[in-house]
Amino acid sequence: MPDPNCTAREPDRRKEETMNIGKLKIAYERLSRDDEAVGDSLSIQNQKMLLEDYAVRNGITGLQHVVDDGWSGTRWDRPGIVKLMDEVERGNVDLCLVKDMSRLGRDHLRVGLLLEQFRERGVRFIAINDNVDTARNDDDFTPFRNIINEWVARDTSRKIRAINDARTKDGKHVTGAVPYGYLRDPNEKSRWLLDEDAAPIVRRIFQSVINGKTVTQIADELTAEGILIPSAHWQVVGAGMRNHAKAHPTKWSAATIITILKKEEYMGWAVLNKTIKETYKSKRKPAPENRLIFKGAHPAIVDEEMWTVVQRLRETRRRPQRFTGDPNPLTGILFCADCGQKMYHKIGSTGRENQPHHEYCCSSYRHYSRSCTMHYIRVLVIESLILDAIRRVSAYVRKDEAKFVERIRKESALQQDTAVKESKRKLTQSGRRRDEIGGLIRKLYESYAAGKIPEKHFTELLAGYDAEQNALDAEIGKLQTEIDAFNTTTVNIDKFIELVKRHTGFTEFSATLLNEFVEKVIVHEAVKVDGVRTQDIEIFFAFIGKIELPVEMKEPSQQKQKPKHERTDADREHDRRRYARIRDVRIAAEQAERAAILEGTSFAQAV
Repeated sequence: MPDPNCTAREPDRRKEETMNIGKLKIAYERLSRDDEAVGDSLSIQNQKMLLEDYAVRNGITGLQHVVDDGWSGTRWDRPGIVKLMDEVERGNVDLCLVKDMSRLGRDHLRVGLLLEQFRERGVRFIAINDNVDTARNDDDFTPFRNIINEWVARDTSRKIRAINDARTKDGKHVTGAVPYGYLRDPNEKSRWLLDEDAAPIVRRIFQSVINGKTVTQIADELTAEGILIPSAHWQVVGAGMRNHAKAHPTKWSAATIITILKKEEYMGWAVLNKTIKETYKSKRKPAPENRLIFKGAHPAIVDEEMWTVVQRLRETRRRPQRFTGDPNPLTGILFCADCGQKMYHKIGSTGRENQPHHEYCCSSYRHYSRSCTMHYIRVLVIESLILDAIRRVSAYVRKDEAKFVERIRKESALQQDTAVKESKRKLTQSGRRRDEIGGLIRKLYESYAAGKIPEKHFTELLAGYDAEQNALDAEIGKLQTEIDAFNTTTVNIDKFIELVKRHTGFTEFSATLLNEFVEKVIVHEAVKVDGVRTQDIEIFFAFIGKIELPVEMKEPSQQKQKPKHERTDADREHDRRRYARIRDVRIAAEQAERAAILEGTSFAQAV
């Protein structure tokens, strides 16, 4: 008598086979860089031959290959495995065939979850060398194999980390990646040499930022000149980089320019341990303080001063002007004296005979809250004052260099002492308030636990205290950083003197002159003195900070007014002449701007 159970299962098996017709039969192959060292037996080609031979012997047809070449088994963002899992989730896979369990991955938890997903979706899984076939449902050692595969990855990671740690402590590179502008020394792979063709391009990119150009403008210039992008250049010189050239080998992008501008290696530094993580499974970026920096490890393309200036300029977004198409170089340089915010650039027509307004005002005033006053100042006026200040301080250096050095050292020590005292005062005040908030939070919890305040009020108060505490923590960290910087930074007078000597003349204002000489400009609110509008401007020079020029060379905007009852007729006459000069500058600025609009020229050309 036939077994009724067998009779019942036979139609189900035929039904299942019918449902699987048209589904994918996937052969998955993976090879990592560590596997390449084992030998040719794990090559992608040998894996394909092994899987295809198994398929022929077992009557499996329509096999499709999914490959991850050069991917570690500890990573689960592999393109091939992502594609496989996506097809499995959609129910499009009937069979998954691999050489062994380690090809699927080296994380026993993730592999176990994937196998469970195979089971739920009815996918048959075969690992040939491990004799695993889920159709037999007789392998209880699969979880142990997955754990052993993970142990292999962990052991390999530890060995590689030990080797890399030893090399990085000696200042040697452990990666094959070399920044654009350098080439690997053929005699010593951990040493970099200057690429004589690419290094001038890198230097030009940094200088272009100092000249006031945006990254998009720089990219367009390089593209127009037909200069090869980094990946195309490496292919031409045979540098052996893994990057492949794009369809347009001379099409530069702003992202490429930004990547170049961020690299500290161009200062001649070897920056190591940038990608070292806690474990091979960790996806978190390493902390910056864990990096190892070796200065002078290879030839520098740009000096530290140029790199620092470029980073400062990159902190501020500059919009192109309506009339010239270029961003104004003063953006990010001018700061409000009262609220400390950056000044906002305004440009447009006033509606009166097409006269343009071209000025800066406080960004806090521009905000709808109007938390500060306007601090209005015209662009050509501030440009004239800055240019005049640069001329005067440069003339002072050339006239009496020894006296200039003595004055800078004395004033720098005084300014630093004042700034440190103010920062310490604010730090103490913020710390006291933070402790006070901590006490308030404890009392709030006690009141809530005792049922004295409702939950709604407790949540609102706690959120407010928490936000204030976070803001105080950020401010305390910033103040402490400033104090540490004051304690470690010294004025580099020699570099400023070298900068002055490098420029032979100061005939006109330019972005290059501004960015090389000036670090920031503090703009005070204008006031009226004897019916005349006057405005104080503080100019902080690169390397030396703010300097009080001698009386005969002092900026008009920096001269201090005497109290009204102490002023003499001679003082008033002196002020009238001084403000007359400022008025003449403003009139000249208005005429130049009007001419620029009517003639269609730039403001710089008009000046």
